Amino acid sequence: MTEFILHWIARGGYLGIVALMALENIFPPIPSEVIMGLGGMAVARGQMALIPLIVAGTAGTTAGNYFWYWIGRNLGYERFRPFVERHGRWLTLDWPTVERLHRFFEDRGGWVVFVFRFMPAFRTMVSLPAGMTRMPLWRFLLFTFAGAAIWNSVLAWAGLYFGSRFQELHRYVGPVTVATFVLLGLGYAWRVLRWKPAD
Repeated sequence: MTEFILHWIARGGYLGIVALMALENIFPPIPSEVIMGLGGMAVARGQMALIPLIVAGTAGTTAGNYFWYWIGRNLGYERFRPFVERHGRWLTLDWPTVERLHRFFEDRGGWVVFVFRFMPAFRTMVSLPAGMTRMPLWRFLLFTFAGAAIWNSVLAWAGLYFGSRFQELHRYVGPVTVATFVLLGLGYAWRVLRWKPAD
């Protein structure tokens, strides 16, 4: 995976960063931490500049998230009612809960999108409910770009700071990410076991 990313960065420069970060948000297994970290290393070697790197990474993140926003906006949340009513236990949701979440997202969705940009498991998928609730496009793009700019700045700076030791850092970040997904899985299993539909 690292060689693939290095090849794209070497061949595409900033446009390669845009493409990789867009793909990272459409196909989450491509890790943004490695993309922006290697970009930061390129800055350390004088092959890139920090600000254009952050702008390119954030533009790619925003474009990739718009893909999911567009899907959600075209689907709409009402189409999911039969699915929720049939599989509510495994979703740990019933339709009244979905409607409450819909109203909450309508009121505070912008800040939810912003905060979720810093959460590895949710930063991409939050774009789907944003589209489903018909969040104004300008608001979605603004909060997505703002949150992504901060996150990408941290990753790029880490790559710049650690230089050739970035792969060593990634060895620590990897287990933390795995542990996060394990905890989320255990939390989901607990919710399934304890879940009861609203009266």
